[in-house]
Amino acid sequence: MADADPNAATRCGFVAVIGAPNAGKSTLTNRLVGAKVSIVTAKAQTTRHRVSGVAACGQSQLVYVDTPGIFAPRRRLDRAMVAAAWTGAADADIRLLLIDARKGLDDEAAHILAALAGARAHRVLALNKIDLVRREAMLALSREANAACAFEATFMISAATGDGVADLARHLARAVPAGPWLYPEDQLSDMNDRLFAAEITREKLFERLHQELPYALTVETDDWQSFDDGSVRIEQTVFVERDSQKGIVLGRQGARIKSVREQAAAELEAMLERRVHLFVFVKVRQKWGDDPERFSPWGLDFNA
Repeated sequence: MADADPNAATRCGFVAVIGAPNAGKSTLTNRLVGAKVSIVTAKAQTTRHRVSGVAACGQSQLVYVDTPGIFAPRRRLDRAMVAAAWTGAADADIRLLLIDARKGLDDEAAHILAALAGARAHRVLALNKIDLVRREAMLALSREANAACAFEATFMISAATGDGVADLARHLARAVPAGPWLYPEDQLSDMNDRLFAAEITREKLFERLHQELPYALTVETDDWQSFDDGSVRIEQTVFVERDSQKGIVLGRQGARIKSVREQAAAELEAMLERRVHLFVFVKVRQKWGDDPERFSPWGLDFNA
């Protein structure tokens, strides 16, 4: 992104990145920010809470709000996640709808379009995965989506490769309102270190677990100690719902959780630029998804 001219007027605004699960919202947010601020896995519904990433584009500071995927909720946590997504959209200056072009206007995308069509807000459409879909199909999808909900602009992008993302960012930079920047120039996210560290470990677990188990666990950072030599000691707990799930997370002789811990520690060391001593414990907490205390650190509404 281009550096700001100190003599020119500044702009600043919030852009809510919304869409169905697995549309590529977190990948796009990280691409727009230019750094990893949101975890990414191949599994749907990885993002559980709103994550704000901050980026400069010319004279504009853009606060990208990566929201949970919008889908038909089944559990209390699902309802809270979907409510957080719509709240993030309602609070933003621009609603950026990301659609997976390979899926087209499926039921989830059609539901979001219908909801957006009835709301008064600035709307921008991004059709993702242009590298995997023929141009003719992308154009047809653009016409169909704009017929359902008129957008101020439509972009065809690849969040994975970056194709078209710079043009999208420049448009958003021009569209946000005039005003002072809200964050220091070097700040990339509003997420605190303890929560981000827990998210990194949860990402590694999601990558190694299958079926429903990833959705039956959560990770919390219990302790964070910094030492004079610059290193940090982090203690985390992985909560699961049943004893059988605990055994799967641990793996044979603890091999799986050891691998998760090592990879999470390596990534945290690279990001924090300091030595990380990471300790991860696994405990059973039945129905943790119905515990109000689990929702508070994520900024989710337990009663949504």
